Amino acid sequence: MMGVTGLTLLWLAAMPCDGRAQDARQLDEVAASQPEELDGLLAAMEPRWEGLPLRAREDQSPAERVETAKRRMEDVCAWLGADESAAPLPRSDKERLEEILSRPEFAQARQRQGDALQRLVRRALAWLEEMLQTQGAQSFATSTRTLVLVLAFVVVLFTVLRLRHWRRGPVRRGQAGGGTETEARVLDSPGAHLARARAALSGRPREAIREGLLALLSSLEVRRLARPDRVKTNRELVGELPGRGASARLTQEVERLVRWYDQAFYSLEPVPEEDAARFVEEVERLHQGLEGAAA
Repeated sequence: MMGVTGLTLLWLAAMPCDGRAQDARQLDEVAASQPEELDGLLAAMEPRWEGLPLRAREDQSPAERVETAKRRMEDVCAWLGADESAAPLPRSDKERLEEILSRPEFAQARQRQGDALQRLVRRALAWLEEMLQTQGAQSFATSTRTLVLVLAFVVVLFTVLRLRHWRRGPVRRGQAGGGTETEARVLDSPGAHLARARAALSGRPREAIREGLLALLSSLEVRRLARPDRVKTNRELVGELPGRGASARLTQEVERLVRWYDQAFYSLEPVPEEDAARFVEEVERLHQGLEGAAA
């Protein structure tokens, strides 16, 4: 079978073993007199030795590099001398040859057979590049860029519309009567909201604190310390209290209750019934204080 071994023998036969001694002397002389030029000399020798790698990465000194190159040339030429007889190689000799060629330093020689595949790949790439440089390919590229730009514009426009819809969502929900901020509908009396809050304490603590907040807002509206607003948040209404005549103590108390409501209502954790009950009690106490001040 004409396999890897046969191709390897042909490669070995092309080695310039006649000039090996001269090459070895030249390496010794350059290493002794001009060691900085040794790598260049080895690189120039490798093509003449049919791509045989004469250098090893682990070599550090010029002497080590020279020794590696001379040893590899000797190994190859020794097998060429053993192959001069016409008799076929014994099996043990073939195995020895394959063992030598399996060493890392002969990796480049084993890879020479891949040149045909590499040339085929290069030709295919060159053909593809030439095709892309034609007028039709340029028109296709222009159309593709235009399509990509249009798609990008559509995506950006869709994103902007979605963000606008998301920002306006809470306002529309508040106007529909389902928001937890200032209600768009007319609030009931503080007492009615407090009654619903106390009724919800047993099984719906989150709904109880919501009704407590509505009772607080209703109480402020009754005293004209706040007015129904379709877009302002509860915190913005709290910020307007001083300008509508509320005392600093009342403003601080309302701000504390609103902050308490935000932390409890918007938390992902269940609202404890005792916390909801305390919140409703605090709102009721504030409402009674406002009634007493008005009287």
